[in-house]
Amino acid sequence: MASSTPAIKALERARVPHTVHAYAHDPKAPSYGLEAAEALGLDPATVFKTLLVEHGGSLAVAVVPVDRQLDLKAAATALGWKKAAMADPHAAERSSGYVVGGISPLGQKRRLPTVVDESARALPTIYVSGGRRGLDLGLAPQDLVDLLGASYAPLARGWCTRPSGW
Repeated sequence: MASSTPAIKALERARVPHTVHAYAHDPKAPSYGLEAAEALGLDPATVFKTLLVEHGGSLAVAVVPVDRQLDLKAAATALGWKKAAMADPHAAERSSGYVVGGISPLGQKRRLPTVVDESARALPTIYVSGGRRGLDLGLAPQDLVDLLGASYAPLARGWCTRPSGW
């Protein structure tokens, strides 16, 4: 049941206004985030993916629009690191308690330093994973930043390739 995810429970505990959006996940989708945007009829610039990055054994969370790529150098700068790399998927799953493609920035097993792409500031609502594939949560970006003790930084670059039909 959707209400049982740690991400939703975290929002409910904090009394953060949010919306829950479920959709039928296609395991063959080439991009989980772009799939969510298309299935929910949302502008991909408002749907954000949660990526874990690492440096020297430390992990952190970067939240960027699904139609953009994470600039690892920008993420490292925002986190005060010399460099950053994408975290190993198994390490990301162990740390967050979620499966890749369903990692939410909310309700992770342990709180990690978190940076949200600055493009979120201009939006009234952003959508992030609800903690499983096929589930997104809509909330005000500042509520996400406040709840996670996160910060904004310019993290996104380029454009991801969109599936046919976009």
